[in-house]
Amino acid sequence: LTPGFAGADIANVCNEAALIAARRGSKIVEMGDFESAVDRVIGGLEKKNKVISAEERRTVAFHEAGHAVVGWFLEYAEPLLKVSIIPRGTAALGFAQYLPSENLLMTTEQMEDMTCMTLGGRAAEEVLIGKISTGAQNDLEKITKMTYSRVAVYGMNKRVGLVSFPPDEEKLMKPFSNETAQVIDEEVRKLIDSSYERTRKLVEEKKELVEKMALALLEREVLSLEDIEGILGKRPFSTTEQRNIDKFRVGFQEEHSTDTKSSLEEGASLSNNKDDEETDEEEAVIRVT
Repeated sequence: LTPGFAGADIANVCNEAALIAARRGSKIVEMGDFESAVDRVIGGLEKKNKVISAEERRTVAFHEAGHAVVGWFLEYAEPLLKVSIIPRGTAALGFAQYLPSENLLMTTEQMEDMTCMTLGGRAAEEVLIGKISTGAQNDLEKITKMTYSRVAVYGMNKRVGLVSFPPDEEKLMKPFSNETAQVIDEEVRKLIDSSYERTRKLVEEKKELVEKMALALLEREVLSLEDIEGILGKRPFSTTEQRNIDKFRVGFQEEHSTDTKSSLEEGASLSNNKDDEETDEEEAVIRVT
């Protein structure tokens, strides 16, 4: 649930989970409390009383459904864990929570699929609603930064070549010419345009699923992993290595079953010891008699 979290972030999650459990009068902190705590730490405080028009709520639902569906059918996109259209914090009207594996390296294919997934919200607005909104501003900021890194930092563009120009705010002069800057800009726009076209085609292909998920979000506001699989089916990609999403799916079940087995074995052991003690007492009484 917490890939990339620092120790302080995990401490905040534990404290929030304890508070959530206390508010509902529970003496123990359950897994659901930790999930709610992660939502709070990532997205901020829930603002269910925030006034949102029906049209805006519908736009947010289709936007988040677009992210979810596009990422679900791209092999190298991060695994989806939860989708919500409950307003949180100061600006977020909805969010999709992912559970990435903690990879240290990224390939060109991974960055391409991540860009398409991030553009899924804007594409869903255009294809299914017929007009776009300002809700994709943060998404556009992310893909712009990522694509400039692909071209100018990681040497993943043939036209620019195997060079790296990491951003340095302390330097006033750029370490490349104006002609190179123009080439970088052109290649970034070309990559983003091709990614958006690919995303748009996928949204048109999965149009019914996007609409089905958006309607489910409007009805329930939050969709868990089980809800998402019920709408979209099993994700069509699998790996030989166990990812964080696989650990989340089966790890806690195995741990629970192990704990249950240990409890049963401990109970059986205590019962056997008690029976042995009673037998010894009966033999002692017989000998005394």
